[in-house]
Amino acid sequence: MDLQYELKAGNYYLYDMRDAPSAATGERRCRLKTDSVAIAFDQHTGQVHQHGSPARIQSWALHQRRRLRAAGALDQANDIVVVSGPLPVDELNKCLWISGYCRRMFTRLASLPHGKLQGHNNQWKKAA
Repeated sequence: MDLQYELKAGNYYLYDMRDAPSAATGERRCRLKTDSVAIAFDQHTGQVHQHGSPARIQSWALHQRRRLRAAGALDQANDIVVVSGPLPVDELNKCLWISGYCRRMFTRLASLPHGKLQGHNNQWKKAA
């Protein structure tokens, strides 16, 4: 549970919770800020390989697949899945914290809410 994503002002912020908060601001240092997020994982085990900005993760996955295919590991190359977009923050964090959770999230991907509209939908429902 060391790494954690938060959604602020329409952007995903990644924090390492081991970092001590700043004495001046009370906030931890941001490790990543991106408007969309991607996560690469093994389809069969659900093990997270990489996560972060979509361009970097797609590039990593392409390189890994090529390397694995060149080594004759076709099944391993084909098992690398990349999911990107406005994913719900709680789902992203569960992928980081719970071993194999990505596989479960992947099966429910079509039914997950738009990640950036989560807070807006909850506010609207409360007001109604």
